[in-house]
Amino acid sequence: MGRERRAPWARESGAGPPWERWARPGRLPWASTLAVAVVQQAGSSYAALHQPGRAPLDSFARVLLAAGPAFLLLRHRHPVAAVSGACLAAALYLGGGYPYGPVFISVAVSCFTAVVAGHRRVVWSAVALLWAVHLLIAHWLYQWLPPAGDGPAGWGAEWAPAAWAAALLAAAELVRVRREQWAHARAEHAAAERRRADEERLRIARELHDVLAHSISVINVQAGVGLALIDSHPEQARTALTTIKAASKEALGEVRQVLDTLRAPGDAPRSPAPGLDRLQELTRQAAGAGLDVHVTTEGPPADLPPGAGLAAFRIVQEALTNIVRHSGSRTAEVLLHYGPDALEVTVDDEGPALSGTVSGGGNGLLGMRERAAALGGTAEAGVRPDGGFRVRARLPLRGQREQREPRGERGGTGEP
Repeated sequence: MGRERRAPWARESGAGPPWERWARPGRLPWASTLAVAVVQQAGSSYAALHQPGRAPLDSFARVLLAAGPAFLLLRHRHPVAAVSGACLAAALYLGGGYPYGPVFISVAVSCFTAVVAGHRRVVWSAVALLWAVHLLIAHWLYQWLPPAGDGPAGWGAEWAPAAWAAALLAAAELVRVRREQWAHARAEHAAAERRRADEERLRIARELHDVLAHSISVINVQAGVGLALIDSHPEQARTALTTIKAASKEALGEVRQVLDTLRAPGDAPRSPAPGLDRLQELTRQAAGAGLDVHVTTEGPPADLPPGAGLAAFRIVQEALTNIVRHSGSRTAEVLLHYGPDALEVTVDDEGPALSGTVSGGGNGLLGMRERAAALGGTAEAGVRPDGGFRVRARLPLRGQREQREPRGERGGTGEP
C-alpha cells in the first residue's frame, strides 16, 4: 500500500484501535497466514472424504491451496495484489473441479484487509469476477471441466455463499468506517492539543513581555537618573539604585513564576498571580520611574471571574509602561469603573508623545487586546482629541464566571 493510502491512519507505536496492531505495514503477518494455510489444507482434505464425486486433491490442488495463503503475506503492503492473487487461486481451484471447502478463507481475509485499507472498488470487482467464474463453471462450463460426468449445480444453493460474501463485505465496510472515525477523532485530538500548546505559549509570551517591559522600563529610567546624579547628588543616585534593585527582584520573581509552569505543568503556582489588589504596588513602581499615578474607583468592587484580575492588572501595567517610555507626560489617571455587567479600565495621560514613538501597533497593545478577548471583552488604545493618549478595556463580570463556576473553578483575581 502506498504512502498516500496509509497517511490518514498513520500513528505512533502503541496508539490507535486494536485492529491496527496487526495491520502494521512494516511486518509480514506470518502467524495468521500459516494458520489460514493449515486450515485450507486440512479442511480441504476432510471435505474430499465427503465429496467422492469431485476431482481428487492432486499436487496442483495442493499448490493452489498454498498459493492463496501465500498471497496473504502481501495483504498489508500490497492489498490489491493479495486480493487478485487469492481470487485467481480460488478460481483455478474451482475450475479444477476439486472438492468445495475452506479454499475461500484466503479470499475472505484478503478482501477484508483491502476494504479496511480503502480499496473498496478493487475488492467488489474481484468478488464479482470470482462469483461470475463460479456461476459459469457450475452452470455452463462443467461439461468441459473436471470431474467427468459432473452435472449442473442447483440455483437454490447459490444463496448461501452469496449471503456469506455480502456479510463479509458489510463487516469490512463497518470496520473501515470505524477506522476512519478513529483517525478523524485522533486528528481532532491532536489539533486540540496543538491549539492548547499554542495558547499556552502565547500566554507565557504575554506574561514575559508584560513583566519584562514594565520592569526594564523602570530600571532604564532609574539607571539614567542614577548616572546623571551619581557625582552631584549621590543620595538621590542611591535611591535610584534602590529602585532598580527592587524592580529587578520583582521581575525575577515573576519570571520565575511563569517559568515554573513550564517545568511542572499542572502544579499549583507557588505564589498567587497579580491582581488589582497589587495596583498600589504598581503605582509605587511607576512613581519610582517619575510617573505620578492617580487611581479612581467608581462603583462597588465586584468579584472578578478567573483571569480577569490578572488581565486588568497587566493592562494597567502595560499602559503605565507605555506612558513612561513613549509619553512626555509625568502624570497618569487610572479609572476602574465597576458596572453591573463589566469592569471598565481606563488609563489616560496628557501627552504629548515623544518623537520617534508609535501608537497602537506595539506587542504590548496587541497583548492587551488578546487578554481582553480571551475573557470575552475588548480593549482599545488611541490618541485623544486633546493630544493625550487613552487605553480603555472592558472585561465582563458575569459571562465567564457563570460558565466556569459549575465546573468547580473558583473565582478571584488570580490566574485560572
